[in-house]
Amino acid sequence: MAVAAGSGVKVPRNFRLLEELEEGQKGVGDGTVSWGLEDDEDMTLTRWRGMIIGPPRTIYENRMYSLKVECGPKYPETPPFVRFVTKINLNGVHNSNGVVDTRAVSALAKWQNSYNIRMVLQELRRLMMCKENMKLPQPPEGQSYTN
Repeated sequence: MAVAAGSGVKVPRNFRLLEELEEGQKGVGDGTVSWGLEDDEDMTLTRWRGMIIGPPRTIYENRMYSLKVECGPKYPETPPFVRFVTKINLNGVHNSNGVVDTRAVSALAKWQNSYNIRMVLQELRRLMMCKENMKLPQPPEGQSYTN
């Protein structure tokens, strides 16, 4: 259950996820990340797709990265499971399957129930701009993980 900011009221999981869905549909933010349900018929609001536009002046520039985000039954008390679909060489992302290591992304490692999918995607984009990631050689564009 989510806790509404500044109140002791717990917001049910689905209400919280419906808010996130609405934000994603409205395009809240600067347009560098986007998110939405993988399947519009998913009444459990579990499986999501995310998109990150590679930051300018980095090796990721002019690339769009697709991700899968899974919000389990305990979301937002527990962080979502996040996996890149588009192949990427980025510290904190497993090279073999694109799974994001929760310990490597502060929004996931220090998860709070006030955090959301947008914050995770923005944090991953910020990681692309970190000095240790900016120049990493990347797989050819358009490749995806097989699982």
